[in-house]
Amino acid sequence: METHTKAIAELRDKFFKKLDDEGPPDPKGFHPADIARIKNNDDWLKRFLEASEFNDQEAFNMLWDTCTWRRKFGANDITEDNVKREYLEEGSCFGYGKDKDGKKLLVIKLKLHVKGVKDFAELQRCIVYWFERLEREVDQVSLFFDMAEAGLSNMDMELIRYLINLFKSYYPNFLNYIIIFEMPWILNTAFKIIKSWLPAKAIPKIKLVNKSTLKEFVDPSDALKSWGGNSDYVFKFVSEVHTNGDGVLNGKLDNKKVHFAESSPITEQSPSLIGDQTNEEQLLSIEPVEAITFNKDGNDITGTITLKNITTDKSLSYKIKTTSPEKFRVRPSSGILQPSEQRSVVVVLQPGYNIRGLLHNDRFLVMCLSLKNANATPQELTALWKSEKASEMHRLRCCDGNSENNEIQKSHSVLTSTGNDRNIDAIFSKMNHLEENYGKLRSEIVTVRYMLLIYMILTIVIAILLVYVLKTDIKNSMDQQNCHIHHGN
Repeated sequence: METHTKAIAELRDKFFKKLDDEGPPDPKGFHPADIARIKNNDDWLKRFLEASEFNDQEAFNMLWDTCTWRRKFGANDITEDNVKREYLEEGSCFGYGKDKDGKKLLVIKLKLHVKGVKDFAELQRCIVYWFERLEREVDQVSLFFDMAEAGLSNMDMELIRYLINLFKSYYPNFLNYIIIFEMPWILNTAFKIIKSWLPAKAIPKIKLVNKSTLKEFVDPSDALKSWGGNSDYVFKFVSEVHTNGDGVLNGKLDNKKVHFAESSPITEQSPSLIGDQTNEEQLLSIEPVEAITFNKDGNDITGTITLKNITTDKSLSYKIKTTSPEKFRVRPSSGILQPSEQRSVVVVLQPGYNIRGLLHNDRFLVMCLSLKNANATPQELTALWKSEKASEMHRLRCCDGNSENNEIQKSHSVLTSTGNDRNIDAIFSKMNHLEENYGKLRSEIVTVRYMLLIYMILTIVIAILLVYVLKTDIKNSMDQQNCHIHHGN
């Protein structure tokens, strides 16, 4: 225990020494939550040491790479509110039950996933959501592949490799078992490929099971009835509810407080509401009403907000604020709208920031005040905003435009297309061809069986008829002989 404590302290010191000497690889620095974990969470550091078998240099490299990836991917900022909700609710990936060692099961229900149908970047975010959520609940999980009724169209090697890489590179010593339930024989080749991706020490963690052998790793009371167990559980996504003692709920400030630049915390309204008005009359119309769409415009990535003073007798002062002022340039971010006046505001993503996995966590707040003096000076407006509450507030989230999504998907495709992937695709093409031939052969065998049965029935019927005819002929022959005998007498 003392040796472990010393190793943990050395790993921590080594990390902060490099951080002080060289700085973080990302200009934004490491995420504050990860820095806090390194400072205060010995158990987390111990996992890196255990995964590297207490090789301090390997543990350090893994820790540094993990923190780099977490900042780049935005792992700390992922919540159920900024991932694709329908992916969470369909039930192809979810946490449920425990294995015999008391470790939570991360279930991948393969028959609900079809390769190439989902947005892979969004699917990755949903998977990381479950990793993060389960890591807050338990120390380890068992990856449970439910392959019942799955076929080649459900077998997504890219997805499985991504899962394995998360465990291997960024969630050290988080994996207990890989339980593969009811694997079809046609996927044996794929299984061999998957094994080649795992480190040697992880191979014994793989357990191939069926309904009769699952009880060796999962108690029947925890096993679903479809797995041969006794549990009636039917998946339904349930929101995570937890606090960390610092007023943080589900990774966000309690009471849904969101900090906007140059503003006190403002309580966030329900997403279904468009304006947070203090008066009954709506003053400002904004377009879009829910989310700013960002698209590539030359070398810039931009979005547009259209503001319109919908009153005919009031001048309005407006302000636009964001949770991330370092990421965006808003022009013009404030101004005066005369009655019925409309204005377009351009939001530009600053150079050095990547659109993917970034904008989901950012928010904009559009506020307005009714003016008595349409010709108020900048100083008077500043004093007015300090002394009065906004008459109306609109909140906007961010989303990627189609053109940018296409570029990201193409980029992702280029980055992940390797010779190995082409070999895998070739293997699966052959396997698919084999499965088709197998289906045709099986159909032909069934046809032949029916034909043989009909042939046997016909043979028996003909045999019976022949016996009957022969018996009748013999009987007639004997009767004729008897008649000749009688006549002769």
